[in-house]
Amino acid sequence: MGVVSRLRWRPIACVVLAAAAAAVASAQAPTFKAGTNVVSLFATVTDAEQRLVPNLTKDDFEVLDNDKAQTLVFFQNETQPITVVVMLDTSASMTATLDLLKEGAEQFVIRLLPEDKAKVGAFNDKIQFSSRFTSDRDELAADIKDLDYGNATKLYDALDASFDELKGIEGRRVVLVFTDGDDTYSHASLGKVIERARAEEVMVYAIGLESTFFNGARMERTKPDGGLKKLAEETGGGYFELKRTNDLAPTFTRVAYELHSQYVLGFTPQVLDGRVHKLAVRVKQPGMTARARRSYLAAAEKSSM
Repeated sequence: MGVVSRLRWRPIACVVLAAAAAAVASAQAPTFKAGTNVVSLFATVTDAEQRLVPNLTKDDFEVLDNDKAQTLVFFQNETQPITVVVMLDTSASMTATLDLLKEGAEQFVIRLLPEDKAKVGAFNDKIQFSSRFTSDRDELAADIKDLDYGNATKLYDALDASFDELKGIEGRRVVLVFTDGDDTYSHASLGKVIERARAEEVMVYAIGLESTFFNGARMERTKPDGGLKKLAEETGGGYFELKRTNDLAPTFTRVAYELHSQYVLGFTPQVLDGRVHKLAVRVKQPGMTARARRSYLAAAEKSSM
């Protein structure tokens, strides 16, 4: 793992989203009785046109644990607070696009709600984080503007370090990662990152960008690391692969809306065998698709919420 550095701070103008804040002012995190093992899933539902679907009920869902239907003991369709690490690729290939990336990431943080908390980070041949989780959107936007750039791409090390930052934090934990290329410099592997995300129940959203840059000798075309899609799918997050930089801001905005439009489903597992179990969430209404984490560790000593 490379050196993890801390960002500087500077104040910027305040951005207020009063309407969005009011929508979740009274939102409460789901709670379960102490000592009860409940597997929780946060599900995003879309229709055939990829529009978010609100107002479904408990009876619209079916959850399968190792292909066996489960009885839902918890259901909620209210917005849940999140704690999120926004992790951005600032390697050499991003030099020409860095300003647009920062603008896109700012669109995400200004849409965070009062009960949300976030931390900003960047990775290249090193990894850096802002000093604290905060709900202050001015501070987060300033942190984004302070991100520095480097050479290589420590993608998986950056994800591993992001999980470290989220350790010990209660409630929903999310990493939103952006990259335009393959991992070129990490010690951590994709397999290790997926295992950690599963065991620690972290949702990963990933945004990838195909880009062109001059490497000092010739123009090169980059493609996002293929492992990101698998990681996002395994953890129930979304994966977005872009070909145009103009799509950055709308995509970061889309992620913010998705995270604030998810259903919470919970069931009591029948077998706690210490093994990885497959999960599947289905929507009974035709034309709708649910996206949620695809597995969990059925450990007896641990509750999911």
